Amino acid sequence: MLTRRRFLVASGTTFVALSLRAQGIDAVPAILDHILLGCSDLEEGIAFVESHTGVRAAFGGVHPGRGTQNALLSLGERHYLEIIAPDPKQEMPHNIERGAAPSLHSELKARKAPRLVGWAAHPGDLAAFAKRLQEARVTFTGPTPGSRKRPDGHVLQWQTLNLNDDDSGLLPFFIEWSAGSPHPSSDAPHGCHVDLFELAVPDLDKLKKKLAILELNVAVAQAVSPQIRVRIAGPKGELQITS
Repeated sequence: MLTRRRFLVASGTTFVALSLRAQGIDAVPAILDHILLGCSDLEEGIAFVESHTGVRAAFGGVHPGRGTQNALLSLGERHYLEIIAPDPKQEMPHNIERGAAPSLHSELKARKAPRLVGWAAHPGDLAAFAKRLQEARVTFTGPTPGSRKRPDGHVLQWQTLNLNDDDSGLLPFFIEWSAGSPHPSSDAPHGCHVDLFELAVPDLDKLKKKLAILELNVAVAQAVSPQIRVRIAGPKGELQITS
């Protein structure tokens, strides 16, 4: 039985989704691959998500050389949440020069509470997407191969493309999973889904132009400072998180 609060939340979510569809925008972009929730301790991040949604993320594996590890939670078909944290068994990456921007490892280690640290989009054929970006004079690095060994020994493989200017993390990186790699959403714990995904900024027109060039059909909202906003619904409640 729905409580009054859950009924109001569900009704509000439906209204927002219908309003966005009327504008030709999906409340959850089809191109969304995964959302990254950063925290200083993986177990604390897993407990944080479970306490709000009722679903416990499963350990996904480590990222050798990057100093991080993760846990995964399915958010429906082709969407998932990646909880990412420092791996205490790995040393701090040594390829960071003095005075350079901090690594993700050091940023996560300093976090006092879980927050979004980015998102990934799947544009299809990454080589073809890279060509379109070149024609639009958008600079980037990649495609770059990546891999991760799961606890069951299976190795996942992918390619990523990173924008040289990702608007301070507001814009995504792009990913294409190898044909032999199952998408993480297929076997990560189920039970949750994304109710709303939006980018909030002070200058809407400027962001919309960037999204159009990148062919990203994403909801945008007005805000004092740039933010990624996500609402995840689970069997025991909802989790609202921002960057």
